[in-house]
Amino acid sequence: MDKIVWCLRKEHGLSFVEPNQNLADAYLVKAGEALASMRINKVRDWKISTAYYTVYFSLYAILMKIGIKCEIHSCTFEFARRFLTDYFTGDEFSFFEDALEARINAQYYVDRKVPDEQYERLLERTPEMLVKCRGIVQQINEKKINEIRAGLKARLK
Repeated sequence: MDKIVWCLRKEHGLSFVEPNQNLADAYLVKAGEALASMRINKVRDWKISTAYYTVYFSLYAILMKIGIKCEIHSCTFEFARRFLTDYFTGDEFSFFEDALEARINAQYYVDRKVPDEQYERLLERTPEMLVKCRGIVQQINEKKINEIRAGLKARLK
């Protein structure tokens, strides 16, 4: 089954809400707070988690601007991969997945180590993701929002 269809059918998966600039802005604030925590934290696992949530909240701000709610992180990233291709590169989509994998390994497992290269990439690229997502929230227009929503609605059939 197509993952987007699965996410639309799953409880707490992808659903439509009213597009909301205020919530988009609030998630950007949360992302900024997570970034500040990442920068001052000394513990590797917590740096990974706060970096991940910086990225996730940044991306989720775009979803709020579009009017898409989702509580399943992998579905949020799949939505981005399918519907935000005008804004992100293939490398950035891979970065989202790497960030999620690093966070899961750091947060839920004591026997899984996040490789140094993955860790460094996460810390280095996280601030630029916040800046990029902030720009997308500012620039995305109503026409594009309606186009994205129509594309997702078409998957419901």
